[in-house]
Amino acid sequence: MTEESTVLTGQAPPPVRDWPAFDLDGTEFDPVLAELMREGPLTRISLPHGEGWAWLATRYDDVKMITNDPRFSRAEVVGREVTRLAPHFKPKPGSLAFADQPDHNRLRRAVAGAFTVSAMKRLRPRAQEMLDGLVHTVVRDGPPADLVERVLEPFPIAVVCEVMGVPAADREQMHAWTRQIISTAGGAEAGERAKNGMYGWIAEAVRERRDSAGEDVLSLLGAAVGRGDLSEEEAIGLAGPLQIGGEAVTHNCGQMLFVLLTRPDLLDRLRGAPELRPAAIDELLRHIPHRTSVGLARIALEDVDVRGVRIGAGDAVYVSYLAANRDPDVFPVPDRIDFDRESGGHLAFGNGPHHCTGVVLARMQTELLIDTLLDRLPGLRLSVPADQVPWRRKTMIRGPRTLPVTW
Repeated sequence: MTEESTVLTGQAPPPVRDWPAFDLDGTEFDPVLAELMREGPLTRISLPHGEGWAWLATRYDDVKMITNDPRFSRAEVVGREVTRLAPHFKPKPGSLAFADQPDHNRLRRAVAGAFTVSAMKRLRPRAQEMLDGLVHTVVRDGPPADLVERVLEPFPIAVVCEVMGVPAADREQMHAWTRQIISTAGGAEAGERAKNGMYGWIAEAVRERRDSAGEDVLSLLGAAVGRGDLSEEEAIGLAGPLQIGGEAVTHNCGQMLFVLLTRPDLLDRLRGAPELRPAAIDELLRHIPHRTSVGLARIALEDVDVRGVRIGAGDAVYVSYLAANRDPDVFPVPDRIDFDRESGGHLAFGNGPHHCTGVVLARMQTELLIDTLLDRLPGLRLSVPADQVPWRRKTMIRGPRTLPVTW
């Protein structure tokens, strides 16, 4: 299909917009994404790496439709040079992120038991114990403190490693690998070295646990390989992204706490009304720009008409969950943080078959962090002006590099 025939109304297709990877401070909304949202429900973008252009959907309803529609394939992305944010792109066989049905359900089933609500209820006391230990040392040492270094990094690392079955002695190395993998600094070579290190470690762990009856993810995967439910390659490809997912909790919570520490009215309200915190966490998850640019593409398997635009078979398509979470038709006055908001359900954890596997785990950790820090550190506030808080650079997941506080 030619570009000239992609728009059903007969108009010319939208121009291709270059979307550079900005290093943004604070929780500023990406100005390019804001422009793309104003230009239309479907636009076209070119990202810093890969080749060509891709469609971008920004409206809430369109994002939900595309992410739930089997005519848009993740598996078809593998082996193609789709325009993308990441400098390194080499999906592993077995990666849930690039699996379509029925493979996706087969793969996800192998680890589902580690992420159920009941599994998280069993884990919660242990997670609280780990968090209490970290906060105790912060209180003992006294202010000031860097919450990222002292709590927001070590806690999610420890919890996800507990769920995965990574021994304590290997957790810092695992963190170093995952930190490099989600970075856009260092280029493809640095990312590839980190991936090789992490996936090599995972491969050994899976082989060692083929006869395991353990409930951690690596044991479940080892046992699944032993039964013949998964290939070893698939088990390794499944484990990697789950391990990396722990990084998101650190940076999402860093952003949420930055918002609260720069909005005393919001912080005071949560201190005085603990019962409001679950709804407040949802609203903060909706509001924060948790990533740079967009995530993973899909490929249209056939011509699909969306809002008067024909997406051609073979076209690459991105959705923006950040944009969907600011859709004014679903979230009135979307730039305002409103803890009493009732409309819509945010898409911070994705949608459809690729909805975050670890959502219950991430939610539990976020609740524990917000509750514990607000309750154990009275008068918590930034120890530097807000504009002096340093933010992560050249990264796919946004967040403060440090969060200096006093109390």
